[in-house]
Amino acid sequence: MSASLSIAFIGTGVMGRSMAGHLQKAGHALHVHNRTREKAQALLDAGARWHDSAGSAAAGADIVITIVGFPQDVESTYLGKDGIIERARPGALLIDMTTSSPVLARRIAEAAAGRGLAALDAPVSGGDLGARDARLAIMVGGDASAFARAKPIFELMGKTINHLGGPGAGQHCKMANQIALAVGMVAWCEGLAYAKAAGLPVDLVHATISGGAAGSWVMTNLAPKAFAENYAPGFYVKHFLKDMRIALESAAELKIELPGLVLAKQLYDRVEAQGWSECGTQALYRLYAGR
Repeated sequence: MSASLSIAFIGTGVMGRSMAGHLQKAGHALHVHNRTREKAQALLDAGARWHDSAGSAAAGADIVITIVGFPQDVESTYLGKDGIIERARPGALLIDMTTSSPVLARRIAEAAAGRGLAALDAPVSGGDLGARDARLAIMVGGDASAFARAKPIFELMGKTINHLGGPGAGQHCKMANQIALAVGMVAWCEGLAYAKAAGLPVDLVHATISGGAAGSWVMTNLAPKAFAENYAPGFYVKHFLKDMRIALESAAELKIELPGLVLAKQLYDRVEAQGWSECGTQALYRLYAGR
């Protein structure tokens, strides 16, 4: 892969703006599109070119990367009129880094192949901090040769980069990640809510157990935010709920039961019902803390 590429980056939100910034700093020519132009302003100030549509951004790019909100956004961005599949030039590499449906990932790969394009599904984990520090875990599905082309670009954004199999495999891996994360969020919230109810200093309990067998990344990084009533989103509740819905749909297709995920989804439905869908996922603790 050449040192400098033309890269279209669609979706410059909480994570996307940092991810695109790493590519820009590495010397790649960046073409950007986002629903809200202001969220791309720092990239534009640094020399990126603005486009009014995803298709326009993709038209002249060697690589097209998307990280948008919901599966319906992915579908319209790729498969809609004047979308990426229609506008991308033959030979381009398309990389969807949104957490989306494995079924949709396969549809996009098939449509891309029909136009002489390569497509990868490559969802990420690590939130805003992982994106900022270029330490994301990147889970990739698609053709092995396309993965080889993409790997130098992935290495600018993440540290754990694995090719899991054919189209949709990256999304299935991300579902496994989100299932474990959802149940883990319930675990630390319940443990620390119990400590608080018992009259213990919850910050000291956190310091005591987070480094032991009960510890986790989410407990270490999100619990202190919850204690400080800082619910700013590193990862939105609304997007987490979307992921849980996809995981439950996929589990039904695979004919497996996931009772822990069912419970987590019910609890986050209550978080959403409180009007906290724009908060970070640590807002779950508010249910237990009675905020």
